Amino acid sequence: MRFPTLKGRRLTSALLFAGAALVAGAVIGACTSDEEDQQAQAQDQQQQQMVQQQEQPQAAQPQQQQQQQQDQPAQVTGEARENTVQLVKDRGTLLCGVKQTQPLFGFREPDGSVVGFDVDFCKAIAAAMEVDLELIDASDASTRFELLANGNIDVLIRTTTITASRDRELAVDFAQTTFYTGQGFAVHAGSGIGSTADMGGATICVQSGTTTEQNLADHFTDLGLSYTPLGGSDQETQDAFLAGRCDVWTADQSNLASRIGVLDNASDFVILGELISKEPLAPGVRDYDSEWKDVVNWVVHGLIAAEEMGITQANVAAMASNPPNTAIARLLGVSFEGGEVSTLGFDSVGAQFIQRAIAEVGNYGEIYANNVGDAVPRACSLNALASEDKSNCPVGTGGILYALPYR
Repeated sequence: MRFPTLKGRRLTSALLFAGAALVAGAVIGACTSDEEDQQAQAQDQQQQQMVQQQEQPQAAQPQQQQQQQQDQPAQVTGEARENTVQLVKDRGTLLCGVKQTQPLFGFREPDGSVVGFDVDFCKAIAAAMEVDLELIDASDASTRFELLANGNIDVLIRTTTITASRDRELAVDFAQTTFYTGQGFAVHAGSGIGSTADMGGATICVQSGTTTEQNLADHFTDLGLSYTPLGGSDQETQDAFLAGRCDVWTADQSNLASRIGVLDNASDFVILGELISKEPLAPGVRDYDSEWKDVVNWVVHGLIAAEEMGITQANVAAMASNPPNTAIARLLGVSFEGGEVSTLGFDSVGAQFIQRAIAEVGNYGEIYANNVGDAVPRACSLNALASEDKSNCPVGTGGILYALPYR
């Protein structure tokens, strides 16, 4: 037995409904006043219009209705939406969203250049893709995900924390963590504030539209303490704190250290040791763009693996010409002792894409040293390699950073 299509069933139902209405209108018309006849005729016309709309093809619908449908955001499904790898290759330029207001991570210098830890990962991806790089200002935390969703940027590398809600609700997918930090607090020296337990009733500067803002609210709710938030952009909260308009400044501890550490009067402020959150920072790409996420993800893993293997910006060319083992040969996309070169599925960018990234910016350790350095000490921190010697580290500390197997 062949069942009618969904469109056919809808049309049949509409016709039956219209027919029933016509019959009812005829009966009512025989025993009602002229006014009621007019009402019945109006109903008949309405039902006929409904049937015509059911039959009308999509292309014939009013242009305004079609435009409204086109303007609706794409539904969250598992289907691929685009191929950013091909888009970037065709354009010849990588659009990378970065912060331009945070020293060490993403900061615009007086000469107009933008430098920092996150910026170097943008450079690495562009080199891997063999395209030019354009840095897009994503300093405003409240609009950074819109830039990504709207296609204004291809990747967001801007001290952005991976969270469940962002992963599920903002059409963003995250690559490998590039920096582990946590939310901390800075206070004025001599304030007598030694921990969050001493902050009841304090005015606290906190960047608006961030996980930092939510963490602060959750933590003080747990403590049963009240406080007065003073919001604004990253720069505005810093300026307010330095001007004494708030008692406490809260942000990622790395952010506090990078900003306060470069001040001439850095000794006027104290960064507390207390952390109230986990803040794994990672590049973000659009959801359901698997090939592009793979490229971004494995560039990051490749830079970490390079440090583990002792491959540096200075020796990568020599390593590639004469790899000491199969693991290094595979990472750099070259043959080992005459064997075959495998792209491991990265045919769209070529087997040597990680080699090009290393040649551009060095390995993970070099990126850290060149940008962050001693401002946020790496030794014994979560950002140290997991393979480092922890014998000199305080109990419970040490690195967790390692690359997934590239094979």
